[in-house]
Amino acid sequence: MRNLNYIIADNQELTSFALQNLLKRDEQNVVYRASDKARLVELLKEHESAVVLLDYTLFDFIDEDQLLIVAERFSLSQWVLLSDDLTPQFIRRVIYSSHQFCVLYKDSPLSEVLQALDAASRHTRYLSQRALESIIIQQHEEAESSVLTATEMEIVKAIALGKTTKEIAAERFSSIHTINTHRKNIFRKLGINTAHEAVKYALRAGLINPSEFYI
Repeated sequence: MRNLNYIIADNQELTSFALQNLLKRDEQNVVYRASDKARLVELLKEHESAVVLLDYTLFDFIDEDQLLIVAERFSLSQWVLLSDDLTPQFIRRVIYSSHQFCVLYKDSPLSEVLQALDAASRHTRYLSQRALESIIIQQHEEAESSVLTATEMEIVKAIALGKTTKEIAAERFSSIHTINTHRKNIFRKLGINTAHEAVKYALRAGLINPSEFYI
């Protein structure tokens, strides 16, 4: 770890004590404590390039937007987010919004804590193994939820061939309401808004041949 100013923004006494002792291994490091956002901002005004060790879930930030605003305001600062639990959505939001954040958990091994502190001192991003895995799992689940079912694929093909909702419903012995529900789900999953976009998807996916319809 390089010699830096550190701000511990963690209201769990045991964790705060442990972090302070870890950082004080290097006598040239200067460690400050912040018990709330107002004090944290005061310290960042004095030490704009400090590394902040923050337990986001127990601190008085209203939401991640407020956290990102403070981080953007003090763009030279680096942040090590150290909490018991952080959602994949939160992690993705902060790391995609700024390079200033490192993320790990309080049950992370010491080796990961040291790696995160070293990365912060070098102004590089760091994700612990658990944080990285949580993001990967969520992305996999999102990808699976976007895959069309066999029924939805058949309906996309019918739409691309120019069939009306009424015709599709009659062919499938379904109600118009059911087909409309499928249509909404299909458009949501594919991120499209019109039947013309459905045609383009069907062509790319090989569901229909260009010779099967006329534009």
